Amino acid sequence: MFDLDHPFFRPLWIRIAVVAVCGGWGLFELSNDATGWAFVFLGLGAYAAYGFFVTFDPRDDE
Repeated sequence: MFDLDHPFFRPLWIRIAVVAVCGGWGLFELSNDATGWAFVFLGLGAYAAYGFFVTFDPRDDE
């Protein structure tokens, strides 16, 4: 779906920010009773967290 191994995502702070923004926006949508959008953003945040912190390989393969 997305290239989570792109060099843009190598710094830790960017990976944390992406997950935090997706999760925060999902919670914001949930608080406004927009459950459809909340599930989209919470799912995207969960996917990004898994890709960035479980299966991410930060070494440079060039």
